[in-house]
Amino acid sequence: MRIRIGSRGSALARWQAEHVQARLTELGHDVSITIITTTGDRVLDRRLDNVGGKGAFLKEIEEAMLAHEVDLAVHSLKDVPTALPVGLHLCAFLERADPRDAFISRDGRRLAEMPAGARLGTTSLRRQAQLQAARPDLVIADLRGNVDTRLQRLQGGAFDAILLAMAGLTRLGRAAEATEVLPPEVMLPAPGQGAIALECREADTALQRAAAVLNHAITERCVIAERSFLAGLGGGCNVPLGAYAQEDAGALHLRGLVAREDGSLVLTGERRGTDADALGRDLAGDLLEKGAGELLTR
Repeated sequence: MRIRIGSRGSALARWQAEHVQARLTELGHDVSITIITTTGDRVLDRRLDNVGGKGAFLKEIEEAMLAHEVDLAVHSLKDVPTALPVGLHLCAFLERADPRDAFISRDGRRLAEMPAGARLGTTSLRRQAQLQAARPDLVIADLRGNVDTRLQRLQGGAFDAILLAMAGLTRLGRAAEATEVLPPEVMLPAPGQGAIALECREADTALQRAAAVLNHAITERCVIAERSFLAGLGGGCNVPLGAYAQEDAGALHLRGLVAREDGSLVLTGERRGTDADALGRDLAGDLLEKGAGELLTR
């Protein structure tokens, strides 16, 4: 089967696309990659929520799929909105890598050791809120760009420390650069963080069958719960929001978080259950009862 993958041009996006290409090629398919520049790649001088949110990294690739110019998209799942364009859907989830966040400092200090007034770079409101809650004495500054760009700006002295997804560092062979890997109790990950998702046309059943071979069932259950929580709150990158599910003895343990950007209020909750979709929506309901609705409307 001939499969055309649409991918962004960053090193991480290329790694992910090439990883999927290699796995599908091993299964006997003829797979090529087309590089597509997205709005999120082009516009780096504004906050992500001002250029279309996380969907800014998908828009042009999804348009190419709908136009039958490419057949398959390979995404970092944390960048994928819960609402997809009509005619497209997520057809597989690869086994999840480390979902945690990596703290990387210029001088090797851990988060708790950073001096007051230290400048930390992140573009994520989720990370910003949790950092401000834990260390309100730090200065948080916006940091856009791919992994290489962010690490270069750190080493160039623009920041004292930055936060990146551990999965991305690992996939690029740069895991050793992490000063500290933050546990979920300190920094709850984004929904879907560490997982790679495949997106295709709903009508392309042959491709769906091919992609299904790569699906990892436990990862699928966990990220469905996390994305159900996200959908239940109607949240996106405009709201500091985290969710992380783990499978334990056949059940799922889901933790969720909604916060103010400045970290002055952090609402958390957790639930266990076996129905991934219901679990996420129930936990979203719990946080709405605690007052999350006010934070979401702000």
